[in-house]
Amino acid sequence: VHLGSKAVGGAGLVMAEATAVTPVGRLTPSCPGIWSDAHIDAWRPVAKFIESQGAVPAIQIAHGGRKASYTRPWDFPKRNLEAEEDGWPIVGPSSVPFDDTYAVPHELTKSEINQISQNFAQGAVRSLDAGFEVIELHFAHGYLASSFMSPLSNSREDEYGGSLENRCRFALETIESVRNAIPESTPLFVRISSTEFVEGGWDIEDAIQLSKWMKDTGVDLVDASAGGNSANQTVNPSPGYMVPFADAIRREAEIMTGAVGLITEANQAERILVEGNADAVFIGRELMRNPYWPLYAQAQLDGKSEHWPIQYERSSFDATYAGPKA
Repeated sequence: VHLGSKAVGGAGLVMAEATAVTPVGRLTPSCPGIWSDAHIDAWRPVAKFIESQGAVPAIQIAHGGRKASYTRPWDFPKRNLEAEEDGWPIVGPSSVPFDDTYAVPHELTKSEINQISQNFAQGAVRSLDAGFEVIELHFAHGYLASSFMSPLSNSREDEYGGSLENRCRFALETIESVRNAIPESTPLFVRISSTEFVEGGWDIEDAIQLSKWMKDTGVDLVDASAGGNSANQTVNPSPGYMVPFADAIRREAEIMTGAVGLITEANQAERILVEGNADAVFIGRELMRNPYWPLYAQAQLDGKSEHWPIQYERSSFDATYAGPKA
């Protein structure tokens, strides 16, 4: 129902978010997974229904890294979960916790790093078997790949730490593993944090360089988000505040981008596309509030909505239905 409602509501692409590639990669005990073949049959009717409504079924696969095994966003107090609460040990590039409510992560060995890259590839293959048609790798918001990229959370002294190239190595190796495991025709997106909003941390110039490398490795689109890797970030959210990041990456790395960040109005979304700031607009919170937002947006922009069910048109907010209001 949760994802299906967005497809009924007119979205062109519907994405299952933050789907863990290993049990310890879940952000919370309630997060979905794709680490087992048993998950394929569970996801299949979801993907099939999304497609039946004219939307493209997509899945975002993830590993929470040092931000895993945590309370759900609506639960308080915020803390890492203990074993008796169905919690599990967390991992990261270095033994650096996110903040004082998080446990100290286990520093991954090289063999463990390689295994997680393979877990992503296996998760991508299972996702296609389940009927999803687009794969997105969640490499943003302080989750595992993101924490490797940042000098604030990665203090390694081997080939996975130090220089920008080394800090991006895990992400690029994982992309290569996934790209080699799925058909060349399968669209591959990657969500990244374009900046950390912290002085001395990951910034837009780093993101642009990573995007160039990702393009060379077979990524089709960069989902340009921001923040989430430091508890000390300073950010003042406003409508469309992340759009300039998508624009900069699109221009400088010459790769398709998706814009995110408090995009809530039809004219706002349309302007992003018309002005060439991004190639796609990803709507999150607004679709949570109103899963039929795309139909409303089409009616506002075009004066009609071709996909609005006739039963709903009779009580819609405007004059899209010309018949009697019985």
